[in-house]
Amino acid sequence: MSRDNPPLGILLMLGFCALAPFGDALAKIVGDRVPLVQLVFLRFAIQAAILAPLVAASGRDWRYPRGVMARIALRTVFHIAGIGFMFSALRVLPLADAIAIAFVMPFILLLLGWLLLGEEVGPRRIAACAVGFAGVLMVIRPAFQEVGAAALLPLGVAVTFAAFMLTTRTIAREVDPVGMQAVSAGMAVVALAPVLIFGPPGTLDWSAPTGVWGIVLAMGLLGTVGHLLMTWSLRFAPGATLAPMQYLEIPFATFYGWALFGDLPDGMAAAGIAVTMAAGLYVILRERATSRAARQVRAATLPPPPPAE
Repeated sequence: MSRDNPPLGILLMLGFCALAPFGDALAKIVGDRVPLVQLVFLRFAIQAAILAPLVAASGRDWRYPRGVMARIALRTVFHIAGIGFMFSALRVLPLADAIAIAFVMPFILLLLGWLLLGEEVGPRRIAACAVGFAGVLMVIRPAFQEVGAAALLPLGVAVTFAAFMLTTRTIAREVDPVGMQAVSAGMAVVALAPVLIFGPPGTLDWSAPTGVWGIVLAMGLLGTVGHLLMTWSLRFAPGATLAPMQYLEIPFATFYGWALFGDLPDGMAAAGIAVTMAAGLYVILRERATSRAARQVRAATLPPPPPAE
């Protein structure tokens, strides 16, 4: 597929930004009716059931070298942990607050890339990270007063998904993204099945009303389709173009939280969300400016083409 269709890429990313928080909203609806491990298991089982036939029908590659499979397994561990933290947070926090706090992830990703991968990070981006963390603390403070330490759960989402993204970055050029997601879903199912079967009482419970399982199915479907839309969007537009759009998840989450649960951020939380979004967008814009400057420097240092004969 062509990469030179930014409007289509933007439209696909917009679809992801609308679907992802709606899937989280559905997880919040059923969070107190389905045990946590079972809910996470079903999320990955539905993804595997959708993607495995797609991989088989399209002839995509899903058999990778041992080193790549090891990194996919590590990525899967981070994915399971991130979703577990998010589903736990959604049981006690408003949807918009949980997602806004989790959006400290880009700052953590930037710092981990600097510390672990040696990526260049200037003082202005470090300052923006500090401002972003301050905005997140403004969201956490009223939530902490209301629910206690559970308000910190989205920080677990941020840390694990930053590690998830870093691991994905190391293998993104070596694997087909759809095949990778299918393999990862299968790994998660295999890892979580023994916990369901041999876990303590209450880990597995099918006594919820029939309608709940329909919501769980929709949650898994939305999560899978949303990630496919994000993957496909990157085939049509560069990441630098699409990255700022991911912050649209927060207003979508705010709308779903108000429409489904009657929740709206209070004054301090709303201000913190605004600060976090502004700092995150600044980091993204600085990334784009730095990349553009680096490309210009490389172009200026290239030798001139030989004269035409």
